[in-house]
Amino acid sequence: MNMAEPLSFDDLRGPWRRDEPMARHVSWRAGGRAARYFEPQDIEDLQRLLRATPAHEPVLFVGLGSNLLVRDGGFRGTVVCLHSARLHAELEGGVVRAPAGVAAPKVARFAALHQLAGAEFLAGIPGTMGGALAMNAGCYGSETWALVSAVTTIDRHGRLRRRPKSDYEIGYRHCRLKEAHEEWFLGAELSMPAGNAEQARARIKDLLAKRIASQPLSLPNAGSVFRNPPGDHAARLIEACGLKGLARGGARVSEKHANFIVNPKGTASAADIEWLIVEVQRRVLETTGTRLVPEVRIVGEAP
Repeated sequence: MNMAEPLSFDDLRGPWRRDEPMARHVSWRAGGRAARYFEPQDIEDLQRLLRATPAHEPVLFVGLGSNLLVRDGGFRGTVVCLHSARLHAELEGGVVRAPAGVAAPKVARFAALHQLAGAEFLAGIPGTMGGALAMNAGCYGSETWALVSAVTTIDRHGRLRRRPKSDYEIGYRHCRLKEAHEEWFLGAELSMPAGNAEQARARIKDLLAKRIASQPLSLPNAGSVFRNPPGDHAARLIEACGLKGLARGGARVSEKHANFIVNPKGTASAADIEWLIVEVQRRVLETTGTRLVPEVRIVGEAP
């Protein structure tokens, strides 16, 4: 890919690099390069970056990269990594304020420590709160936006907004701002009832044990690849179609959990993974009549 020339961001404090391999920043450990990659030190640094970025320049916000695939031709724009800063949740007036770049499991532990109930499931979300908000991530019967009372966002001009939950259309693995305006999440205000710290920690421990027992966490993966269809499970449909172990290049459908695609030796290309996604969709639709919808986000150019 012919990467664009670097922009002049002389007043930025955080590090930024050209032609950054995104395989270093996504949990699949595969994929192409980003034309530019930036790690803001704080919100003011991020505002400077957005104000210096031309309107036509694509911008992609990334946390732990646990739900993302960058095609092998790369991303012709600027990737902003929010997880790079040292972030932590805070408790203010009974509300947990969670920055977008903080890992969801940290929020689960923080809530338990402060004797709040209902956030334990976040321990099973392998990403940041920003990603959890963007896709209404959930597991074990709970979803992120059930906890949210308001969010803080930033737009292309660096303007900050505090938005109530009512500004968004929320659904299963879905979140969309009702007005047509490009914004990214910077944080969330989470409201939870009082609970018992010991019980919350026990719940977290139990959920993590279930994850370890049922998911291929020792291999590079991006979590669940497909949404569960209404009244069914994607993993059941994929397994019923005999697709466990289906492989392409260095990628394969996990034998441990059929809704996971793994990169066991770190040699898979993004094209290998995307081929498996499409092929699993095709075969499940052909065999069962059910169209699986991907949870993972795929961006960038074909090689």
